[in-house]
Amino acid sequence: MASPDVSLPALRADIDRIDEAMHRLLMERGEIIARLIEVKRTAETGSAFRPAREADMMRRLVERHRGILPLDTAESILRVIIATFTYVQAPYRVHADLSTGEAAMRDSARFHFGFTVPFQGHLGIAGVIAALARNPGDLGLVPAATPAGGAWWTALEEPDAPKIIARLPFVERADHPAGLPVFAIARPHPDALVTEVTLHSIRVSGWSLKAAQAAGMLADVVAVPDGAFDGAALLVSVPAGRSVDAVVAALVGAGASVRAQTLVGGHATRYTVSADGAPAPAGR
Repeated sequence: MASPDVSLPALRADIDRIDEAMHRLLMERGEIIARLIEVKRTAETGSAFRPAREADMMRRLVERHRGILPLDTAESILRVIIATFTYVQAPYRVHADLSTGEAAMRDSARFHFGFTVPFQGHLGIAGVIAALARNPGDLGLVPAATPAGGAWWTALEEPDAPKIIARLPFVERADHPAGLPVFAIARPHPDALVTEVTLHSIRVSGWSLKAAQAAGMLADVVAVPDGAFDGAALLVSVPAGRSVDAVVAALVGAGASVRAQTLVGGHATRYTVSADGAPAPAGR
C-alpha cells in the first residue's frame, strides 16, 4: 500500500515525469535509427527484418517483466515500437490471409505491427505469397494451424523464395487479445534467421495414421494430400533439441517413403503464460 505521506498530486506528477521520459527515449531512439539508416546505406544490404534480434529482445522482455502491467501489453508496446522503426528504416506493408477470419487476423497484425505499417488483406495464402514476390521488402501473415490453403509452404522451397521467420504470438496465454496462431513470412537477411524451431517441407508417399503418429511424437505436423492417393505434403516444425533427420527416420520406420525435404524457415521458441502470469518456454 502507498504511504499515507504520499499525495495524489505527487503520484500523478511521477506518472507525468515517467511519460515524458518514455517519450524522450522514443525520440532518442529515432535519432539513433536515423544514424543507423545512414550506416546501412553504405555497410549493409538486404531486408530490414531482423527476426533473430527481435526474438532476443522479446526473450529479455519476458524474463525481466514484473508488476501489474500484463505481459502481453508490454510485448505489444515493444513490438509496435520495433515494427514502426523498421518501417521508418525501410517502408513495408503487412499482407495477411483473411480467409479464416478477418477480425482475428487484423487483431494479430495490429497487436504486432501497430497502425503505422500499412495493412493489406488477401483471400488466400497464395495471394499473400504472390504479393511478397512482387514486393520483396514486405511481410506476410498466414494461419499457422490450418491446411485450408493446401500445401502453400511448397512455394517457399526455392532458395530465393520468402521464408517463415516467426510464429506469433511469441507469448501465448488462454485469453490473449491477439491469440490467432500465425506464421510471419518475409525475405530476411540469411544471417538474421532464427533456427531454434526449424520448419521443413517434406513430401512423402505411403502416408498413414501410423506415419502421422510417428512424426507427431517428434514435431508439429500439418499434412495435406499430395499426388498419389497415399501421398502427402507435410509442414514439419522441429523443436529445439531435435532434428529433421529423426523425423525422417520415424516416417521411414512407419512405412512412409520420403520423396523430398526442404528447409522453409525457422522461428524462436515461444513462451506460454500460466494463469498466475508465470512465463515458461513452450518448447515449440
